[in-house]
Formats: sequence, structure tokens, C-alpha cells
Amino acid sequence: MVALFFLLLILLPHAICKPPIVKCHVHDPYTPLHQYHQEGDLIIGGIASHSIIVSSSIAFTENPPPTLLEEIEVVTKNYQHILALQFAVKEINENPQLLPNVTLGFHIYDSYFNAKWTSHATMLLISTLETFVPNYICDNKKNLIAIIGGLDSQTSLHVATILDIYKVPQLIYGPAPVMNDKTPGLVFYQMVRKEDHQYKGILSLLLHFRWIWIGILTFYDENAERFVQTVAPLFSQSGICFAFIERSHKSTYVTEINDMFKLGAKINDRINDSKANVVLFYGESYALAFFRWLPYLSELEQSSNTPKGKVWIMTAQVELTSFVYQRTWDTERLHGVLSFTTHSNDPPGFHKFVKSKTPSNPKGDGFILDFWQQAFGCVFPNRVVGIVKGDICTGQEKLENLPGPFFEMSMTSHSYNIYNAVYAVAHALHAMSTSRGKHRPVMIRGGLKFQNQPLWQLHHFLRGISFNNSAGDKISLDQNGEILAGFDITNWILSSNQSFQRVKVGGVDSLAPPQQALTINEGAIKWHHWFNQTQPKSVCTESCRPGFCRKVKEGEAFCCYDCIPCPEGKISDKEDMNDCYECEDEKYPNKNKTICIPKCATFLSFEEPLGLSLASSALSFAFITALVLEIFVKHRDTPVVKANNRDLTYALLISLLLCFLSALLFIGYPDKVTCLLRQTAFGIIFSVAVSCVLAKTITVVLAFMATKPGSRMRKWVGKGLANSIVLSCSLIQAVICTVWLVISPPFPNADMKSVAEEIVLECNEGTVTFFYCVLGYMGFLALVSFTVAFLARKLPDSFNEAKFITFSMLVFCSVWLSFVPSYMSTKGKYMVAVEIFSILASSAGLLGCIFSPKCYIILLKPELNNREHLIRRKFS
Repeated sequence: MVALFFLLLILLPHAICKPPIVKCHVHDPYTPLHQYHQEGDLIIGGIASHSIIVSSSIAFTENPPPTLLEEIEVVTKNYQHILALQFAVKEINENPQLLPNVTLGFHIYDSYFNAKWTSHATMLLISTLETFVPNYICDNKKNLIAIIGGLDSQTSLHVATILDIYKVPQLIYGPAPVMNDKTPGLVFYQMVRKEDHQYKGILSLLLHFRWIWIGILTFYDENAERFVQTVAPLFSQSGICFAFIERSHKSTYVTEINDMFKLGAKINDRINDSKANVVLFYGESYALAFFRWLPYLSELEQSSNTPKGKVWIMTAQVELTSFVYQRTWDTERLHGVLSFTTHSNDPPGFHKFVKSKTPSNPKGDGFILDFWQQAFGCVFPNRVVGIVKGDICTGQEKLENLPGPFFEMSMTSHSYNIYNAVYAVAHALHAMSTSRGKHRPVMIRGGLKFQNQPLWQLHHFLRGISFNNSAGDKISLDQNGEILAGFDITNWILSSNQSFQRVKVGGVDSLAPPQQALTINEGAIKWHHWFNQTQPKSVCTESCRPGFCRKVKEGEAFCCYDCIPCPEGKISDKEDMNDCYECEDEKYPNKNKTICIPKCATFLSFEEPLGLSLASSALSFAFITALVLEIFVKHRDTPVVKANNRDLTYALLISLLLCFLSALLFIGYPDKVTCLLRQTAFGIIFSVAVSCVLAKTITVVLAFMATKPGSRMRKWVGKGLANSIVLSCSLIQAVICTVWLVISPPFPNADMKSVAEEIVLECNEGTVTFFYCVLGYMGFLALVSFTVAFLARKLPDSFNEAKFITFSMLVFCSVWLSFVPSYMSTKGKYMVAVEIFSILASSAGLLGCIFSPKCYIILLKPELNNREHLIRRKFS
């Protein structure tokens, strides 16, 4: 509203004075309390932020009273800003090469961090010196070429709004004002990089130290709210959570101090109670003076919380400042601060220049007396009405003896920005003087005189300007008027005697790739004493070790989580993983689920105990079968051998021999040939064996039925029927196996899924449908044989082979019925072992149940091996 008032004055249609004929007699309604003038051919304006006016709130019911010196709190640290501008002008005037025969001067006014005084100071710079007449220069013509200011974004915005009308170049040495949609496109030059670059640097710092649980302390104002809205989503996307976001007051009205105290005490307690060891502080340049109230406010409210050390991260705008009443306050809480600052250096001669400043001979410096009084805590007698209380200022006090929070002899970052801004204007003037434009300056006596030079012409030369300053740094502005520079990261080292030292421990190169922008020297950082010089941690939950993953706690920030073990088959090889992951197919997790171990290839081999025992069993049974076959061949003419179709017996024994030997195909490395032969050979051979059993069973039944008088079954009794049964039943199985081999043949395969720690080399059956068809068909033959044999079990003793067949089929069916669930429930090479065992067990059942009684008679009871015994009938 104040800025709008001054703009309306500018646009008044009627002039208050009529230059140059009539002199102006308008009195300035507001006499500036602080100003610093140095005359010159060309004038650089300065908007300093030197003091804060602390007063009672105004009700606007009467004219406000004039501001008294007693209401002013000087930010003594900022007096160096004025000295930096004066020093830069002094150097330029002493340099005959830069602006020969042209003397720079300056006019500096105080903004008082206040919109009214900022607008007033801006109007004074573009109007007359003696009187305040907006839009007019009465009596005294000024060659204002640029204005440097302000320190804070709101101050800069108030200045820019007015200067935009006159096209006066404005160089801002603090953060640039953020313009909304309704703000016109203001033109200014930024001696500080945009805050977005700083936020990315802070994010890189947090991620570097793995500080993911932080707090934010700021103030109730528009810039602070914009800061929170910017960094909150940016940091959250990178895995950083906020333990708290606190906002404090920084009131300059006496009536609001009590409310500020109460709120500040609560904020301080919440910060101390928080587990977050890192706090990001955002505020204006002097905000730290208000922050230093917090521990004292807790004491006033009688808080029982014990202060804890924190890692404070300060944004580039914040300086270590103190008011006069904070002279003896403890600064230990700020030890170890990591501060982002614009890059700065000490120009040669600046330290000596500062030491030479005394209030004895101010030479137009209207700031130095109030600065001196509040910096040294003394008073000048001539500035006090009545009795002088306190120490008397002698003017001989040494600036180098002041504590760091009050003044620094080394050039601060803001002062360095002002220093570079003055040089940028000088180099732009030099460039304009050497150009061949139509408004080229006039050469007089070997020097330059700028006559009637439009101010807007300087804009062209300021954009893209580049020069080397006396501190050895290259200063460049891009075409948008923004400086091309990065940020320094400094470590604040404070001691109990109020000594203050800045140590550069890193930096952010805003022009480098994001991964290389941050540099940090961890060994140079001095942490707060509370951390005992160990790198602080700031996490909501301790890191989850490898082998565990994070599970977010319901209702809490995503940085607060529980650590749960990885499920079976998954690992986590890093800390704080959000989820575990599966190993590659060729690997498996170790016991702790932290690494993947290569799987070893395995198959049922002849070398291992299981394979060796099964192979030995198969060969033993084959040998026994061969012995039985030899016995039957040797006694082929005996009644026992001849009784039940000798050829079927030979065929059954040979098929059983091959069944035992076929088990060997399942042991050893599975190649293409063995995979093709395994199941098909097993299926066909077993079908032949079961077909022989079926044929023998049917032969027994038909033979008994044929003995009845007048039976027509006699014509079916004979070798032809038995051979037909064996051939036809075996042929069906052979057809099934052939179709299987044609459509989806088995093939060698590496199974990486079935067994967690092994790669099982196996024969893939191609399709399990044909495999179960083969088993199903054998089961069907066995079931038919069992049924027929069971029905014929009560035949006369001379034909009691049916009883043995019944029992053998019972064993056979039991083995293969138990095979299916066993086969489905096992994995890897043990599936093969189950099938081999089933083959051996069922074959041994047939061999033992059918042939052991006959071998017993042949070998041990030869007296029973005669025709009379076999034809004897059992009488009831």
C-alpha cells in the first residue's frame, strides 16, 4: 500500500514545482534518519538494511509520530555492507584505467526492513536531495546510474516496483524477489544465484550425510511459506522426511512481544524433544537474532527440557547477527552450524580500510554513530538528552575487538556481492564508453564525460558482463542478469568468549552436473560438542541391516518404519532397502539373506551314495532275474516250468530283467538320448511284463474252464491266445510312446526353480499328459490282471499260480499308487530316485511273488516237481 501511494504521487498530472525557473520550497515530510553521501560525476544509489525500527503498532487514527533514535535497533553486522560499497567506489576512483577522469559517488539510505522507508529511500534517490518531490529533480541535477539493493527479497521488490518506471538498473545483493502472476516483469540484476540452486545443494548435503529425518524452523511470512512449499516435495521425493515444521514470529511491534515469547518457548521445547538432530533454518538476514531468543524463552516459561545439540543448516540469506542487548548471550548453541553462503573473498586492502574507520571524522557517514554506539555498548554524550547512562564512546574503540555476531573484519558474502555489484556497474560504464553507439560519451582531456546518457542503455552492457575482480575471482552475469556462481558451505566455530570463525568445508557448483555439484571435506567440520566430534545421525529409525527390508509404520512418515526379515528366496544386500528382491535363476540366497550364491548343478549320478545304491540294487535284481531265467531254462522240461506256458514265463523273466536294467537309464547325466529312452523304454518294457502276467492269468482261467466236460473254451487254450494278448497290449503302449516322441518328446533341461540351492539337470517330460497316459495304461493292465487273478484265486491247487499273480498285482498296484503322491511331493533328483525305486519295487514284487514259489519247488522240493502232484485235486 505504501509503495502504491508513492507511485500515485509519481503519476500526479500537475507538477508541484516548475524547474528550472521557479525554485522548489517543498519540505520533506520524512527526514531520513540515516544517510551517507559522497559526491561524484556519476552517482550509485544504495539501499542498505542497517536498522530495525521497534515501535508500537499504529492505529491510523492520527498522524504517526516521528521515529525516535531510541526505537532503532541497529543490525551492526550490516554496517560492513556500507563499507563494502564505499571501498569499491574508492578502488574504482583510484583506478585510472577503468573510468578515467570520471569520479563515482554514492548516496546510501536505510530501508529499515520496512516497506514505507524502502519506498521513501528509493524516491529520494531518483528525486532531489534537499526536498522530496516525486518525479522531479529540483535545483540539483543528479547523474544516478544504478541502485544497489536490497538485502531481502521484499525490500528488493519494493525498490524494483518503482525503478521499473524509470528503467534505472537495480543490482540486488540478496535473494531475488519472487514475482507472482500479477507482478509485472521487473528488470533487475542478481548478484546471488536463484534459491532453487541452493535448495538442491542443501538436498545433496542431506543425502551425503544420510540425514533423512530433519526439522524446519522458519517464520510467519510469505517467503518462508514459499520456501516450505518448495523444499517439502523436493526433499520428500529423495526420501527425506520432516519431524517438524515450526514457524516463529519476528515482530517489531512492542505489543506483540509477549505472544512471540510464549510461542517461542513452545517451539524450543518441541525442537529439543524431537529425535531429529538436523534442523534447516530459513529466514531473513537478521532472523538469527530472533532465533537466539528461543533457549531464553524456555527458561522464562520454566521448561524442564535439557537443551540438546543440533546440526543447524542455515540458508544463504541468514547471517550470525545480534542486537545490543544480546551481547552477553551464549552462542554455544550455534557451534558447528553448516551455513550456505554465496562465494566470497577478501579483496586486498579491505581489512586495512575497515580498521581505519572511526566516528571522529564521519565525512557524511550518517550510519557510523548509531552503529558505533550499539556495537560497543556505549554512548556519545552529544547524542543523549539529559544524564548520560552507561559507558562513554571515545571513538578509539577497535572494530577488530568486536565479537563475531556484531561485526566481522573479513568481508561477508553480502558485502562481497555489493562489492562485485559496484564493479559490475563500473565495467558496464567502461564498456558503454568504448562502444560505437550513437550516444557515445564525450571525450574531454583524455577522460570520459557522460552527457545525457539514457539510463536504459546501461542495461545492454550489464547483461552478459564478465570481469576479474581484485580478489582474483571471475564475476560473470548471464543474459538474464543472474550471476554465474555457486555457494560455499562454511562451518561456524564459536567459543565461550564470543569469538567467531568461518571455515569453508565445501561448496556447491551450480554449473556442474547434479552428481558432481557438491564437494565436502568431512574431516574439516567441527560438530556441536553434544555429538562428541562424531558425525551426527538424523534418522527416525535406525537403518535396516542387509537381510531386512523396511515396512512403513501406519500413520507415520515414510522415514519411520520397522525392519522385517526378507521372505524366503529373497535378499537385501544394502541398508534401508524398501523391498527385498529375488536372486537370479542361477543363484540362491545365503542363510542371512544378504548375498546371492551361485547354485551348483546336480543330478542323480552313479558316484553319490543314493545313485550308487539304486544302481547296485538294479544290477542285483537283474542278476537274480537272470539266475531265475537260467534255472527255468535248465529245468524247462519239468512239470512246474511247463505247467503255465513256458514261453510266457521266459518272456516275463526277460521283460523283468529289462525292467531292472531300464532303471539305470534314470541315473547319470541326462543327455538327449537318455531322455528319449527313459520313459518310453520303461513304459513299453513294463507293459510287456504286465501283459505277460495278464496273459498267464487268462491262461490259468481258461485252462480251468477247459477241463469241464463239453467246454467250448478248449479251442482258446494255447500259445496263440497268450501271444496275442502280449503283443496287442504291448503294441498299444508302443503307440502311445511313439505319439509322445513325435508330438512333445522329452529333452534335457536345467531346472532352476524346484530346489532353492541347486540347478537340477533333468529330463523334461515335454508334456506330463503323455507321461501319465503311460502310467495310466500300465495301471489299467495291472488292474485287469489283478481282477482276473482275484476272481481265479480259489481254483484247485494244481492251478494255484493265480493266487501268486493276485498277490504280485496287489504289490504292483500298491507301489505305483503310492508313487504318484510321492513323485509329486519331491523335487530335483529325488523325483528320479522315487521313480527308480518304484520300478525296482514293482519289478521285484512280480519276480518274488510269481517265481519264488516255483524256484523253491525246483531247487528245494524236487519231489513235488512231478506230474502226479500237479494233477492231484484237492478234496474237501
